[in-house]
Amino acid sequence: MSHTYIAVDFGAGSGRVIAAQIVDGALKMEEVHRFGNTQVRLGGHIYWNFLSLFTEMKKGLRLAVKKGYDIRSIGIDTWGVDFGLIDRQGNLLGNPVCYRDPRTNGLPEQTFTTDELRQHYGEAGIQVMPINSLFQLCSMKRASDATLEAADRLLFMPDLFSYFLTGVANNEYCIASTSELLDARSRTWNRALIERLGLPQHIFGDIVMPGTVRGKVLPEICEETGLPADVEVIAVGSHDTASAVFAVPESDKPRAYLSSGTWSLLGVELDEPILTEAARLGGFTNEGGVGGKIRFLQNITGLWMLQRLIAQWQEAGLDCDYDYLIGEAEKCLIPTVVDVDAQDFQSPTDMAKAIADYCRARNLQVPEGQGEYVRVVLQSLAQRYKTAIEGLNALLPQPVGQLNIVGGGSRNKLLNRLTEEATGLPVCTGPVEATAIGNILLQAIAVGDISHKGDVSLASEK
Repeated sequence: MSHTYIAVDFGAGSGRVIAAQIVDGALKMEEVHRFGNTQVRLGGHIYWNFLSLFTEMKKGLRLAVKKGYDIRSIGIDTWGVDFGLIDRQGNLLGNPVCYRDPRTNGLPEQTFTTDELRQHYGEAGIQVMPINSLFQLCSMKRASDATLEAADRLLFMPDLFSYFLTGVANNEYCIASTSELLDARSRTWNRALIERLGLPQHIFGDIVMPGTVRGKVLPEICEETGLPADVEVIAVGSHDTASAVFAVPESDKPRAYLSSGTWSLLGVELDEPILTEAARLGGFTNEGGVGGKIRFLQNITGLWMLQRLIAQWQEAGLDCDYDYLIGEAEKCLIPTVVDVDAQDFQSPTDMAKAIADYCRARNLQVPEGQGEYVRVVLQSLAQRYKTAIEGLNALLPQPVGQLNIVGGGSRNKLLNRLTEEATGLPVCTGPVEATAIGNILLQAIAVGDISHKGDVSLASEK
């Protein structure tokens, strides 16, 4: 039987365990287990339920074993910036706090002056956002958080899952780059910055590159799940966008990618970071990619707004069939465009009200009905993508000639059409399962089953 690679893909709304094999040069995938990922509001904070997520991951591994897969390796990817802390005995010091928690509001302005921001961007190359790990840690320091004082290691979410599978604590490069605490050129911790911020140096561990074997699955996990003793956990591009970008088909044309999901990440791959003042003012970030590449991109609020609207409508008992909602939006002609990145939309308890209030405050036409709300969100996203492409073209030696949309959002035909119309670029789509595919391809390369991602063609997904 062919080797099976397990991709564990944690998104902000759900997680999946996917089993994949390469058969006659084609990739075949099966979603073995899917589960929800719900943010928990407790005591004035917003948490991730790590214990539940780890349990669901183990359930998925156990199901893959029961299906008879000959499992060779496991790769884990998640959203960026969030982390857990472990103590000297290896214990988890509380559930990780979600990046949407309000504890970091206003911290960028309190942490850096304008001149310091310029210097900081010239080192980190990361778009300064209050959600980033840097500001989460600064908020903990200001609050004299006992968990930070007791911490022995900081582990970003994929590092944390890997640690409790293998017992090995380290930080994968791509996910660490989202923290705003790396030096973009050297691709290592910015120790001088960490010292200036007064953060404990010892919690920042060894950085490993994608393709590194993190360790073998612990005996107790093997016993619990039925995994064989030689299964290895591979450090993939463990920020989900890094894996998604690795799956983008190669092209001779200058091509931008758009990873479309809860977040939209639009950019290009480069060999070296762009750390100019123009890049900083343009809101671009230099995140780590597979093979030491730089993902030069903008972080844009993606389908989050639509996801929250749908969740509200479901609770109200309204029709939330996706095809129905897109069909209704196609019928609507409403000129309203909102700033999808506005703070108003980051974590409101009522997304429809947040959109309506935003429009009223700016004398914009307020949407009425599900179709108009969906239309406003999608055309606002398309206009935001246009702005990002224009910003890219101003900084690159040659303009982008094509946009490749990957991820779940690539199935939204209305959004794709609006994006093509807004940007003036030909839009190609897929793969839909880009994150899982990139995760799996890198595992196969790491264990020596293939030498290059182009060695594999994509077969149908079950």
